[in-house]
Amino acid sequence: MRIHVALALFLCSLAARAADEPLRIPDVPVVDQAGRSHSFYSGLVKDRVVAVNFVFTSCTTICPVMGATFAQVQKLLGSRDDVSLISITIDPRNDTPARLAAWGKKVGAKPGWTLVTGAPGDIDALLKAMGVFTPDKNDHGPIVVVGDDRTATWQRINGFATPATIVAELRKFTAARGKSAR
Repeated sequence: MRIHVALALFLCSLAARAADEPLRIPDVPVVDQAGRSHSFYSGLVKDRVVAVNFVFTSCTTICPVMGATFAQVQKLLGSRDDVSLISITIDPRNDTPARLAAWGKKVGAKPGWTLVTGAPGDIDALLKAMGVFTPDKNDHGPIVVVGDDRTATWQRINGFATPATIVAELRKFTAARGKSAR
């Protein structure tokens, strides 16, 4: 019941956000599952088509499902390098790069899927900017943010959507890039 209330509140907060308000993703420092440092926006998002989900490694409810979904998305995308998958921990105090690597292996992450952690304040800034922050990690909703940073076009998808649905949305972004290049 608690998760349903949190999801309802989250969806209401999305409705309150103006449709034309651009997503401003902060360029905070993060560390990936291999221990490599990145600037989140400039190193992982800038000029890319991305899908971002929000998980934590000790979650036993929605996170394993969202992880398995991302693994299937990655499989459906194949060897494409024009789409990036990113998972941001919502529990940076406990999710070390090693824990993210183990979780990624467990759910089937392959190269090209970046799992990140960082300082709690920096991760909170990311979560707030992307409209998914919740003070209690156990109240987080199943959300995937997909978009094309180059065109500043973003949308939120239910994290329980089928992998094919997520891939279809990502392909719309990559197809639009091809049209705009002509």
